[in-house]
Amino acid sequence: MAMAMPKLGGLRMRPAAPSAAGVPVLGARRCAVKVRTAAPAMTVSDPTKAGFMSDEDRAALAKELGYRQLGKELPDHVTLNTIVQSMPKEVFEIDHGKAWRAVLTSITAMAGCLYLISVSPWYLLPFAWALAGTAFTGFFVVGHDAGHRSFHKNNLIEDIVGTIMFAPLIYPFEPWRIKHNHHHAHTNKLEEDTAWVPIEQEKMKDWNGVTSALFKFFLGTPLKLWASVGHWAIWHFDLNKYTEKQRPRVIVSLLACAAFACTVLPWLVINHGVWGLVKYWLMPWLGYHFWMSTFTVIHHTAPHIPFKPAAEWNAAKAQLSGTVHCDFPAWVEFLTHDISVHVPHHVSSKIPWYNLRKAHASLKENWGEHMCETTFNWRMLKNIFTELHVYDEKTFGYKPFDWKKEEPLFAAQRAAYPNSM
Repeated sequence: MAMAMPKLGGLRMRPAAPSAAGVPVLGARRCAVKVRTAAPAMTVSDPTKAGFMSDEDRAALAKELGYRQLGKELPDHVTLNTIVQSMPKEVFEIDHGKAWRAVLTSITAMAGCLYLISVSPWYLLPFAWALAGTAFTGFFVVGHDAGHRSFHKNNLIEDIVGTIMFAPLIYPFEPWRIKHNHHHAHTNKLEEDTAWVPIEQEKMKDWNGVTSALFKFFLGTPLKLWASVGHWAIWHFDLNKYTEKQRPRVIVSLLACAAFACTVLPWLVINHGVWGLVKYWLMPWLGYHFWMSTFTVIHHTAPHIPFKPAAEWNAAKAQLSGTVHCDFPAWVEFLTHDISVHVPHHVSSKIPWYNLRKAHASLKENWGEHMCETTFNWRMLKNIFTELHVYDEKTFGYKPFDWKKEEPLFAAQRAAYPNSM
């Protein structure tokens, strides 16, 4: 059976033809782009080698994939500590006033959104829910800083704030903190990262028809932007995933979530009916998961970002070059406390949210040519939905679920989605 080339930028490309120097160049639709002979072999199906391309060629590839910039390869001798030390010390300073202001902002915004939901006619409810889901995400970001010990100088206060802010999301704070810190320590490391790892072909061999269809339906369509619901359910409620030492704190977090679920949610049903539960909690909660999934998948899933096995993994490259900076609408960034300014957060998770922009500016000044940037756009999302699924052992990157033969589910999406930036 003939192998189908992945479609990048919404275009299915023919295999690259070798140049006179024996180095592949891109197919007919990209014939103007040539690859430097000093770089590893690069074809349109191997964007993980983009860092070795010339500036002009890399810029062309970035545009095709839906990115503003793809970074140059970071030299092997650069360590993560070197990058951290290049940032000004003040970006690590905790300001209790700004931290508590975020709490007040999120609570006030959510209260306003709930009022808006209560007075909105049915046809405006989707807009009110979208706003509420974004405000709800602010609760998570406050707890997120607490979990990284960048909210307050007192860890007990951080644990209390994190637990309380996560409880309305029914998100257990301590289990999340443990697993999330593991993600930071092993970002884009195969078999170790706990967020958005590509699916390995060996595991697909055990799938039956139903399992295969479910994976493709939920991870190969826009439903991927709610996949964090599955991550939430699988990773955070099973005590067997935690050590004996960790379990007491995990249980406290689970009890906090249970307290909210067993008091506030029944109160909504008693006073407003099942529709009240859906209207005032479930829909904003799904809105939160939309942003949770969208932020994280964009930050860590891209055609050019490899997932390396432990022996070949490089912390500096994974955190600086392997994390995508994406600009979102200003109102989204305000309500979510700049969590989308994500590269400095991965360089050092000790940077409070209100210092992320200053830290990002410093990284841009010193390491900007090695960073990846984009704006929230359809071309990038189209690739995430239809192409970035299965681990490619040859490139350490991705190939689509239908890499052997194009399937109707993906063909329809490739034809239907816009290709705009």
